[in-house]
Amino acid sequence: MIRSTLMNGQWIGRYSGTNSGQLVVDLDDRGTHYEGTACAYDDDQLLPDTFVHVKTADKQPIFQGRLPLMPIDPRTGMPNDWASLQALFPQGVNVPKDAFISLNFQDDVLKVEWKTDIGTAGYAEIRRTKANAPTEYHPLPDVRSWEDFKAFVTSLEHRRFIFRGQERPLRLRTGFHRSGRADLPRFLREDIRALHRHLSVRTSHVFNLDIPDENGAFFNLVQHHGYPTPLLDWTFSPFVAAFFAYHQIRNSDARSSRDEKIRIFIFDQKAWREKYVQMIHLAWRKPHFSIMEFIAMNNERLIPQQSISTVTNVDDIESYIRSMSTEEIQFLRIVDLPKIERPNVIKELSVMGITAGSLFPGFDGACEELRERFFDL
Repeated sequence: MIRSTLMNGQWIGRYSGTNSGQLVVDLDDRGTHYEGTACAYDDDQLLPDTFVHVKTADKQPIFQGRLPLMPIDPRTGMPNDWASLQALFPQGVNVPKDAFISLNFQDDVLKVEWKTDIGTAGYAEIRRTKANAPTEYHPLPDVRSWEDFKAFVTSLEHRRFIFRGQERPLRLRTGFHRSGRADLPRFLREDIRALHRHLSVRTSHVFNLDIPDENGAFFNLVQHHGYPTPLLDWTFSPFVAAFFAYHQIRNSDARSSRDEKIRIFIFDQKAWREKYVQMIHLAWRKPHFSIMEFIAMNNERLIPQQSISTVTNVDDIESYIRSMSTEEIQFLRIVDLPKIERPNVIKELSVMGITAGSLFPGFDGACEELRERFFDL
């Protein structure tokens, strides 16, 4: 087994000490050092959660330093000064201003210790998320072919479920986290602002990122054009999901791939929304996986694709969903279908009106649809 020697990524686990709670550390590899955030979410709801910005001096596996702490505003989910938040908490709550923090990375475990200026202390041993590991979900055993799939999905309650198709049977993960990055405040501060500056000249509407609906619509727009974001694209249509799973595969490759599979995820969005609060905020919030329907602003693809999105600050989505599931409610299921069925599936979807031309309005979609019609590639 090859062990990682890098500290970048997301680390989640329990901490104990003067207080107890959940600790989330998100670190990016910045070339010469690591940089990111750590958030301590206290079990005591009468105490504020705490944020610290971490920047190591180099890429050694040990870091020590005194760092300023900031409480997290429960109204906005963002760091704020204690003077602005004190009235929201009981009298007598004492909040530290800084802490001496030690990070020690060894054998895929991140050991974290701290002692604050008011004498409180904490300790945690947390592991990197398992997002790179193979899935722990098993495909539905009775849905193994395109005919099985059609029969199964048409029996489901209408619009209770959302679907996501993937060309390969990879673990569920956002493009942002799959890139190896984890620091979402940096993504919001650097990536989104740069994208906004560069793309505003190319959109008919200048998105106001301070308005939640427009901010979400902008995220969705860049996601649909290939930029890695903490969003995942889903659809209310199982057949649109099947199209996305198959459409980039060539027929010639499909015919020679007897044992290879594509994957379609099935998520019970109705039950999830009824049980858990949905949040649009990414940074500084407790780990969450939230379902959002964004405005179709400058994005003609949303309606024909019956699109819906999930927003998350969690790298290992599958483990998170499993941890929230019960014996009565299994939110996520997967179906693996043979790649070799691709030519027949695409033909049937075309008869249904699900083609590149219908799903990708514009020149590229039309050319892809006609290529599919006239060439057996």
